[in-house]
Amino acid sequence: MASVHGDDLIEKSLCGDVLIEMSSWLPAKVIYKFKCTNKYFLNFSRDPYFALRQTQNALLKDDPSFFIQPNFSQRFNDNIIELHHLSGDNSSGVSKEVLDYLAKSSKILSSANGLILCRDKTSNSEVQLFLINPATQTWMPIPIPEQLQHIGADADLKVILECDDKDNCMVSFFYDNSDDFWSLYWDCKVYVTKEGIWKEKEGSLFTGSRSLKFDMPVFYNGDVHFISDCSPYLIKGSFYFRPYIMSYNFENRTTKLLRLPKEARRGSHDISCNMGIFKWGKHNSSTQSICLVRLRKCVFTVWILTKYESSLWKRILKVRVKAMGLTEKDPDVTGFCVLNGDLLVFSTRRKVYGCGLSNGNYMKIEEICEHGCGNKVCFTSYSNTMRICGDDDDARALLLRSRPFDKQRYTFPFERHQRTFCLKFEA
Repeated sequence: MASVHGDDLIEKSLCGDVLIEMSSWLPAKVIYKFKCTNKYFLNFSRDPYFALRQTQNALLKDDPSFFIQPNFSQRFNDNIIELHHLSGDNSSGVSKEVLDYLAKSSKILSSANGLILCRDKTSNSEVQLFLINPATQTWMPIPIPEQLQHIGADADLKVILECDDKDNCMVSFFYDNSDDFWSLYWDCKVYVTKEGIWKEKEGSLFTGSRSLKFDMPVFYNGDVHFISDCSPYLIKGSFYFRPYIMSYNFENRTTKLLRLPKEARRGSHDISCNMGIFKWGKHNSSTQSICLVRLRKCVFTVWILTKYESSLWKRILKVRVKAMGLTEKDPDVTGFCVLNGDLLVFSTRRKVYGCGLSNGNYMKIEEICEHGCGNKVCFTSYSNTMRICGDDDDARALLLRSRPFDKQRYTFPFERHQRTFCLKFEA
């Protein structure tokens, strides 16, 4: 009776549209808790429009969490995937059961607005891809295109995920379709989840003479951008001797080369040099751009692309790691990224730190967490949303299909959690 009275009180005090708008700003984890205690929440939270609205609002906020995992082969990661939170926010919405499943069975390849693209690492004979929303525990298998069926199970895939604010999710797959030992042109297929088919793009991505880093794509100015490696395997004097950025436009299928700043190119062949590009600026901000981070001889240098057409960059940070005031005596950086458009996050062998890059947080260093992912790691930003991905039957199958799990114990952990929560509420 108490719960029914609460439902009536909500309906009388707030009109449906106002309640939906207010609730859509909450994290998915909080919404799911409300669902099992209030009939009114249970009804409108099932509406696809509400899920879309909550997903759209999440894009306007910073991602509160990130996954960290060993940065080795896509097939092997020592069964380690950790989830950590930024600045005291613990609303990840990812249960321990889902995190255990991902660590034992999957490699995270990409993330976008609440969905993560994973590769199943339990199969020794074929490539398997799937999308999962850890907060709703729903998943969607991605059918394998013909080109993926003929590659080795150990091959690293060039796949990226993009989700917009219209509930469209695209998985892009770049591949070498030639018989040459080294091809400068990579073809592209795109899988749109709403349509359920792979579409071939007519134009190819021109890679230049260097290998591109497909694990750090940056969507900006209508194109997707990849930075090249910087190893000294090309002849000096070659046009592509120094590292660069290549952009690819999915609509007109054109490729463009962006030059890195001279300071970044200088000394880039040093064995200690590592560079990456990341999104700069907040969502829908006029200051959005591309951020370039270089780590060389234990010195971080960061640039912002200020003029796209002329490849003009502005340096905003140059600091030696030992001068950052870390708690470790001899910090050895094992990985880095830029999260939420203005926070440099980097790991040492034991800990993860953050360094602000803008406004009042500039050069503010904080210790975020400890980790156990080894000496070479990668980061994946994450925010829990209600973005639709599969259905409840698929979610149930997600945890049951993993052999290491006991079916009696891992039936459907989030559903079990909801029942426990409701019993406490009714008591």
